[in-house]
Amino acid sequence: MVITYRKARPDDADRVCYVVRHTKAVIYPDYYTPAVVDFIRGLNSIDNIKKDIEQNKVNVLVKGGEIIGTGSRTDNHITRVYVLPEHQGQGFGSKIMDELEKEIFESFNDCVLEASLPACIFYENRGYKTVRHVKEDIGGGKCMVYEIMRKSIQDE
Repeated sequence: MVITYRKARPDDADRVCYVVRHTKAVIYPDYYTPAVVDFIRGLNSIDNIKKDIEQNKVNVLVKGGEIIGTGSRTDNHITRVYVLPEHQGQGFGSKIMDELEKEIFESFNDCVLEASLPACIFYENRGYKTVRHVKEDIGGGKCMVYEIMRKSIQDE
């Protein structure tokens, strides 16, 4: 089966949104409260995804003609890396990260990202180091916890 990695096109927005939302709906409830899951869902609205696609920030991983994963970046900041749950554990997340890091290290000396609790180990295994723990107030007396992680070109 053919697997390709490419820039997202405007007509990919709905599918990218689905990949992000479905993955969060399946994975995040084991780590975060419903309020946090809803807050994160709002950060990845279809409007935000469309805007990022228009700005050429979003990439997709396509398997057999279907988008199964996505990853975005702004400068050296990696965001929104998701692989559908049924395709996890097969190296697709690593493929997305390899491509994003390759692009970033052409112009920058390091990559930074915010890692959700379920993704911290994945990034740590790729050489990322936690530089800060964050507890963010999301309103209503609720908070979200995540890590700011960094990988240097020297770590390659």
